[in-house]
Amino acid sequence: MRRRAFGTVAAVVVAALAGLAGPASAETPAEILQAGAQAGVSVGYPGVVGLVRNGETAQYIHAGYGNITAKTPADPKAKFRIGSVTKAFTSAVLLQLEGEGKLSLDDTVARWLPGAVNANGNDGTKISVRQLLHQTSGLPEYASDSRFVNSYLANTNPRQAWPPQTLVNIATSHPPLGAPGAAFHYSNTNYVLAGMVIKAVTGNEPAIEVQRRIIEPLGLRDTSFPTDDPTLSGNYLNGYYISFGVFYKDFTVSNVQAFGAAGAIVSTEDDVATFERALLSGKLLPPQQQAELKTTVPADDAGTRYGLGIGLSPTPCGMAWNHSGAVLGYFNVWLTSDDGSKQVLVAANENHLPGSATRGQTTLANAALKAYCSF
Repeated sequence: MRRRAFGTVAAVVVAALAGLAGPASAETPAEILQAGAQAGVSVGYPGVVGLVRNGETAQYIHAGYGNITAKTPADPKAKFRIGSVTKAFTSAVLLQLEGEGKLSLDDTVARWLPGAVNANGNDGTKISVRQLLHQTSGLPEYASDSRFVNSYLANTNPRQAWPPQTLVNIATSHPPLGAPGAAFHYSNTNYVLAGMVIKAVTGNEPAIEVQRRIIEPLGLRDTSFPTDDPTLSGNYLNGYYISFGVFYKDFTVSNVQAFGAAGAIVSTEDDVATFERALLSGKLLPPQQQAELKTTVPADDAGTRYGLGIGLSPTPCGMAWNHSGAVLGYFNVWLTSDDGSKQVLVAANENHLPGSATRGQTTLANAALKAYCSF
């Protein structure tokens, strides 16, 4: 659980599954994803929802329950916590700020956050903002520290304050994972710091900048960036944590301060698809920043790469942009073509945060991959 407990990049999952996708199926993408959703429920997910989009045509799938107590069917229009898919929103804001001349991604972290990273060999004067977004800073993962893990998983106080600097201090109580720029090391610490840079540059919390720069312009009516309220409202999927393989704990109400700019956003499949299409197609960024978004670094030995908050993976039908999100009670993954015209998204309302992909996650990721390659 310690290395990739919270919201790993989907590229890691998709790259591992790429060899499992066989020849093109006679089934439609939606039929393939629907079968994957049903398989996901059969291996333990309370509910699964998904979306397949080709151009302007969208199809929705669902299986199981959004609320297992009320036996409410899982609604593909319902809200859920998107976890690390938040990172693309944070990255987009920083790229917009660079396009406006308010910062450079090559600025050091210390330029904007003096003293914030300065312990046990972790040195903000040697780490750039770009390295934060590329996950190449070498900074340790605060979400692997037992002080954080035990509190977050207990979920006894969903309103517990986790100031960003506190999370960074937990991370930097450990030595670096490597030299800045040397290698990819997925760490939520990078994006907590990215959110802190947004505030240092603009004077506003990252949630405010995401709201006015992305959520409002794109009309994402069912997307929010909670900063202290751990509850969900309106039409939403309840989130669950399966214990001992049989007992489901309802963790719909959970701490949003624990991840902030790294993983706090609440959204829907429709809104995530709209955002990813806008981001990948260049609607949100100037040309220079669009090129930076899609400039990648190696993330593993299987050909997976990482851009600025988005992953790029080899599949049997070519390279695909992707990411996943995993927080307490929720797991989701998306794949999108380079121009955003072809998309597959799938989400489940259970996540118990293991160190490696669960059978359910493998089932859904593979179904999403096969659906994507069947367009």
